[in-house]
Amino acid sequence: MIFKNLVLTSLVSSILAAPADHHQHQHVHLNKRAVVTTVVYVDISGNTIAGPSSAVPSTASPTTLTTSTSSTASTSSSVAATTSSSVAQSTSTSDSDDDDSGSTSSGSGGVEGDLSAFSDPTKEFKDGVYDCDSVPTGQGVISIDWISGLNGGWSTVMDSNGNTSPNCKDGYYCSYGCQAGMSKTQWPSEQPSNGISVGGLLCKNGKLYRSNTDSNYLCEWGAQKANFVSQISKDVAICRTDYPGSENMNIPTLLKAGNKAIVSVVDSDSYYTWKGGKTSTQYYVNNAGVSVEDGCIWGTDGSGVGNWAPVVLGAGTTGGNTYLSLIPNPNNKTPPNYNIKIVGEDGATVVGDCKYEDGSYNGHGSDGCTVTLTSGTAKFVFY
Repeated sequence: MIFKNLVLTSLVSSILAAPADHHQHQHVHLNKRAVVTTVVYVDISGNTIAGPSSAVPSTASPTTLTTSTSSTASTSSSVAATTSSSVAQSTSTSDSDDDDSGSTSSGSGGVEGDLSAFSDPTKEFKDGVYDCDSVPTGQGVISIDWISGLNGGWSTVMDSNGNTSPNCKDGYYCSYGCQAGMSKTQWPSEQPSNGISVGGLLCKNGKLYRSNTDSNYLCEWGAQKANFVSQISKDVAICRTDYPGSENMNIPTLLKAGNKAIVSVVDSDSYYTWKGGKTSTQYYVNNAGVSVEDGCIWGTDGSGVGNWAPVVLGAGTTGGNTYLSLIPNPNNKTPPNYNIKIVGEDGATVVGDCKYEDGSYNGHGSDGCTVTLTSGTAKFVFY
């Protein structure tokens, strides 16, 4: 989600309030001149405020967040993806080097994953081996265990009509989380015509199959362009939206006090596209001290967590430039219990200035701000 007109690229989005009983959907479009973020709402009758229509499951949680989009460059409409606030309860599993029976074992490294930074996965995923009961963790794949309603550690279970299920079952796409800095590789190239997005492994005859056979691994690293850096004394739960999929903010990055974590900066020139529109990464950032289990969820009105978290971040790279943004969440007007700024590492070239300090953005009023990284790496500093 991007908010500042820059010299090279126009990045504009404004956020407004919407009536209750609408569910939030987010999508980032990139074209030659603009990066445009649109949040689309679908009401309980299946009517969209913007973009194509789709039905909303009866389990969907209401929210009051919506956006309208404008730009000095050309823009395009955004996707409405069906979502449920239910995700997973399961144990952690991973496939075994020697066992092709479909059994899995624990030891995936929790939400932080099992791979060291930018170390590529080495074990290819095998179609038709693993049961649909639980996500095969390891090789970058993590289990989403803290949200009641879904079973097996999946982040989304949805079919191509937007129907959701508490279990990964035949005919459904079962989406999953990847560790910080990585993104899932699995989604069908043929997306639903009704405008929703689906992603994940396909369950067929009780077994899991890749929906994108161009990749032999379930997670891949993004561009090595940005980090989260903590200068504060409490952990921060930074929650990425699951896209393509439900777009619930349940894919966790845990920024530990005084430490670093990798930002998942997708290469928008090669990652998932929606009707030709390039997409980017989006995070909801909770107050410091809120756990991943409590914060990476679909929140309730006034809870201050999940879709009610006080800050939203955006990241993506295209055409050799990386765009990083800070965005206010209109669901939550209360400033976070930290300051945050985007700055370049030594030797980096950054166009623009962006920070959220003492409850105020230095950008265009309440619209947030964006920088363009043209070389080197940058960091989101919490201080």
